[in-house]
Amino acid sequence: MVEKRGNIFSGFVYKFFERVGVQGVSFVISMLLARMLMPEEYGIIALVTVIITLLDVFITYGFGNSLVVDRESSQTDFSTCFYFSVSLSVAIYIFIFIFTPQLTEWLSYDTVTQTHKYDVALLSKVIRLMALHLPIAAVRSVQNAYVQKNMLFSMSFQATLAGTIIAGVAAVIMAYNGAGVWALVAQYLGSTLINTVALFLIVRWRPTAIFSFNRLKKIYQYGWKILCVGLLDVGYSQLRSLIIAKRYSATDLAYYNKGYQFPATGMDFIESTMNTVLFSALSQHNDNKAEMAGITGKIVRVSTYVTFPIMMGLFIVAEPLVIFLLTDKWAFASRYLQIGCLALILRPLQVINSCIIRSSGRSGLLLFLDIVKKGIGLILLIVSVPYGVEAIAFSLVIINIISTLINIIPSEKLVKYGLVKQIKDLIPNAIITILMGVPVYLINYLDCNNFLKLGLQVIVGILLYIALSIVTSNENFKYLFATIKRIIRSVTIERTSS
Repeated sequence: MVEKRGNIFSGFVYKFFERVGVQGVSFVISMLLARMLMPEEYGIIALVTVIITLLDVFITYGFGNSLVVDRESSQTDFSTCFYFSVSLSVAIYIFIFIFTPQLTEWLSYDTVTQTHKYDVALLSKVIRLMALHLPIAAVRSVQNAYVQKNMLFSMSFQATLAGTIIAGVAAVIMAYNGAGVWALVAQYLGSTLINTVALFLIVRWRPTAIFSFNRLKKIYQYGWKILCVGLLDVGYSQLRSLIIAKRYSATDLAYYNKGYQFPATGMDFIESTMNTVLFSALSQHNDNKAEMAGITGKIVRVSTYVTFPIMMGLFIVAEPLVIFLLTDKWAFASRYLQIGCLALILRPLQVINSCIIRSSGRSGLLLFLDIVKKGIGLILLIVSVPYGVEAIAFSLVIINIISTLINIIPSEKLVKYGLVKQIKDLIPNAIITILMGVPVYLINYLDCNNFLKLGLQVIVGILLYIALSIVTSNENFKYLFATIKRIIRSVTIERTSS
């Protein structure tokens, strides 16, 4: 059992560093595109992405999770889910294609000035083209379920990395040659298509000519609740962007999204890892509370050890970082970067405790908790709208704190790992993060250019955090260091033998 748990933790760390590679490449490409394109062009894509993301929930949420949780999932289940998801995605695409003119009219019309804020013809073309993501995502959703079920995370990484690099390079070339908004469209669609094709070739799972209504009914019984949770979660998170675009402007939306992208990218390293490895691991031990508590506690300690300094560092260097990477035209986005750091710093605890509930098969409880959280969040959002985009963004900080506490409550009963134990596990990481952050913040008062100041802050922050980890004998540092060495050694041996 100890050996199996060690494999789970190694998988967690391995998956994390895989995501660092993929997200790192994506982040660099995003920065290059932002330097070549204007905020309003980003705003148009951000608006369309809101729509596609909402529709994507009906395809990618729920049913794939059902396949992972059910230990008896068969080829019949996977094939049934595949055909159903693809059929549903095509129906949704036809619907959005037909009603695009009405949608673009509503989105672009400003009732105050009685004018159109966006180019209606351009917006319609972008929506219809980007909506092609939906059928492609339907295929990939079942592939991802197969990967999670069999813990084939390295294969998923290869496919994702291929799509990210190829589509990103193509988008940069297009932007450099003046393609404008179409460069971003190409990146969005190209990445999805290449990821799906590559995963299809690498994993080699194929649907068979079989469809079972009985198996679909069973998948649906679990999946519809997760679908509702996903719809609430994604709908609520995208509602802010939709309100900003509708009430304010595409430029405001671009600043908000680009600023939030910095901490969100950092957090995605952790969140995507936990949502795959941790969910799969806990699902395999959902009949052993002690084992689930042990796995969860380890992930809480390791994930907060990584995320706390990332969020603290980004908050401190926000303005010089944005100006250095994106130029002065994006400087205002630094405000949303800092708010995003405050909002996301406790996100790992939300995701971890959500995984506990999901893997325990308590999808009804998960739905109930999400309804409560989104209800509170919606009230905060409505209250904040009249006070501007910054107030809308800051409401995320408040609701994320509340959501974290709500998610933790069931863990005490489900696995005997409640609020007090979780706080005790993260306190050592919080202390060394604060001790690191104070000197890094004081560097802001040095009389030197932004580039030198930023470089000094990054170097001092990293070295000081490592030094504090060693001095305090932080167990998470020791574990990560040992695991990285083991992974490097195994890769080296594998390459040598081949």
